Amino acid sequence: MTRFRPCIDLHSGQVKQIVGGTLGTRNDSDLKTNHISSHSASHFAELYRDHGCRGAHVIMLGPGNEEAAREALNTWPRGLQVGGGITDQNAEEWIERGAEKVIITSFLFPLGRFSLPRLEKVLETLGDNRNKLVIDLSCRRKEGKWFVAMDKWQTITEMEITKESINMLEPYCSEFLIHAADNEGLQRGIDEDLVSRLAEWCSIPVTYAGGGRNLGDLDLVRTRSGGRVDLTIGSALDIFGGNGVTFEECVAWNREHST
Repeated sequence: MTRFRPCIDLHSGQVKQIVGGTLGTRNDSDLKTNHISSHSASHFAELYRDHGCRGAHVIMLGPGNEEAAREALNTWPRGLQVGGGITDQNAEEWIERGAEKVIITSFLFPLGRFSLPRLEKVLETLGDNRNKLVIDLSCRRKEGKWFVAMDKWQTITEMEITKESINMLEPYCSEFLIHAADNEGLQRGIDEDLVSRLAEWCSIPVTYAGGGRNLGDLDLVRTRSGGRVDLTIGSALDIFGGNGVTFEECVAWNREHST
């Protein structure tokens, strides 16, 4: 069944909610930030742990976030997924630091082209245990289709998200994480068509993020996906300065729809 999944987005060592499409701007003044939390990453890890919100992802958006990510993992060992700059060189290290799973994107797309050998190498470093790996297929729309976006969602790769590409990747991972980058941080609603296609194409767990505003969007994802897609809500949450829905309401929604 569809679940609410929380997140911890880290930028310059702080927990932030950022409009995804502005993340790669070279000028910091162009970066649009919805919220900068006064709380640490470990605070949110404790909050999610105490409420049993498994499957939360910690995303390191650029450099300067490793210490905050480690603090979160120390607070909830084996309870969080970690992504952002994950490669074959550090994937196992993050598992050893306490991550339940690692999330990988850009490393798989040198020069914007998918590399199966790189994916196989990452999996090899994880002991060929696909249960430790999440593939992030965050995407942007292009000519009515969805293409994987990398490098803080600024570079559109050659990989289109289709039934075929999903089927090709599924044997190598245990989950997909897919941000609709054009919707991320805008609180204007989810990409309903993408949610429907993901439910149709994916046979393993998949979490959608981007545009979630309220409990109604959780109901909408559950309906459009037949309960097969989870939803991350970020900027609209009260714990991130939003006024669309409270964290407690999302926890209660999970409890109500757990069976």
